[in-house]
Amino acid sequence: MSATILVVEDDRNQRLLYQTELEAEGYDVILACDGKEAVQKAEEQPFDIIVMDIAMPNMDGIEALSKILAKNNRIPVILNTAYASYKDNFMTWSADAYVIKSSDMRELKGKICEILSARTQGPEDQPESNEKSEGKEK
Repeated sequence: MSATILVVEDDRNQRLLYQTELEAEGYDVILACDGKEAVQKAEEQPFDIIVMDIAMPNMDGIEALSKILAKNNRIPVILNTAYASYKDNFMTWSADAYVIKSSDMRELKGKICEILSARTQGPEDQPESNEKSEGKEK
């Protein structure tokens, strides 16, 4: 069974690019166009990982991140934004990774693979400290 990814992106072309690229990697992809829709979809079905933009209408990615993690703090979230300045906002620190948008999706795909691989390891394969904040790229 392949991993299911929720991609949250307000730009239609970006959503379609992510869907095409991630489905080609073998993932099941569900799309949301803003944070409000992402929160709703996260309540309706489980996801293995969420890739979320920050600057979006209706509800931004930071607010959506907070609402989603308040209900399920075990779901990994990658913030994927064009703005490096958000890295300094402590509200983004609960995300598992922060990736700057690029036309080259290798970094994003690599981070998705890395996080999903770490989640599938058994407890005996985990590092001694299992704090969520360890190993994050900021």
